[in-house]
Amino acid sequence: MSDLPSAIHPDILPRLDPEYVAIHNAHIAHRVPPHTIPWHPDIRKAPYIPGGSPVRTVGAVKDISLQNCKIRAFIPEGTPPPEGWPVLLYIHGGGWTLGNIDTLNSFISRQCKENNCVSVALDYRLAPENPYPAAVEDTVDALKFIYYKGKAEFNANVNKIAVGGSSSGGNLAAIACLKAQQLTPPIPIIFQLLLVPVTDNTASVADERYPSWKECQNTVWLSEGRMMWFRNMYLPNPATWTEPDNSPIFASDALLAKVPPAYVGVCELDILRDEGIAYGEKLRSLGVNVEIKVYPRAPHQILGMDAALKVGKQQADDSIKAVGDAFKAA
Repeated sequence: MSDLPSAIHPDILPRLDPEYVAIHNAHIAHRVPPHTIPWHPDIRKAPYIPGGSPVRTVGAVKDISLQNCKIRAFIPEGTPPPEGWPVLLYIHGGGWTLGNIDTLNSFISRQCKENNCVSVALDYRLAPENPYPAAVEDTVDALKFIYYKGKAEFNANVNKIAVGGSSSGGNLAAIACLKAQQLTPPIPIIFQLLLVPVTDNTASVADERYPSWKECQNTVWLSEGRMMWFRNMYLPNPATWTEPDNSPIFASDALLAKVPPAYVGVCELDILRDEGIAYGEKLRSLGVNVEIKVYPRAPHQILGMDAALKVGKQQADDSIKAVGDAFKAA
């Protein structure tokens, strides 16, 4: 296996979930990692992560074009409650560079079906064609659209908006909770679901704050090389890396203390593990209600493998429950 382009590194192999190893060797090991070849937009056409569950059947699906991006709203079956459906805005990962409006539709539609909420996928502009701050701008635009037009478009209860995201999408979801407070008037967000989020774009293998960067530098799917490739695509100017709109962990304590309750789900064999934990712990230290869970022996991308991996299904199940519980409590 060692001569295959995405073979599992011997540092990582004994620590990985055996269920994942089998799938990786069968379906991923032969793939050429995108950061090892010259950039071309066709890289986005590569096969998706194997082992995902099907998109759920919901009441309706509505694609809506915004100023610079698109959203897809999954709308529940049946009659909405008098105050309208709760809303989850979910932002896909892919290092701000990969992914599209179809990414994670299985998970997003499941949120709609099981939590009786309008579940919105965001098709934000991607780097390198549209580097920072395009993705942040599109996230805020989507949030504004939901708040101001969601009631008319899909019977939304705009007082029950949650945000969530995976990886770079988790980064954008965390930032949305900061930006929402600074709008006039502020947009209330009741909950944030942060799965394997990027919270500090200054992190590196030499960074003692986040041991997972060194410990997992050769991990599967999101190695150090791939993460730095993503960062440099989206954030070509290192002078911006400390800005809170890139690294929410550097936002002021005053803003961080006012973000909504959070579920932070990270993976043991993910380079981003420790910055996700650090962000959750920082919020908790400022009085925010935060649940942090580490998924053992798991790599970064398990949410997209929920039909094939027990640990992937567990992360998906936990995330569905966290959002549902937040809507019930609001």
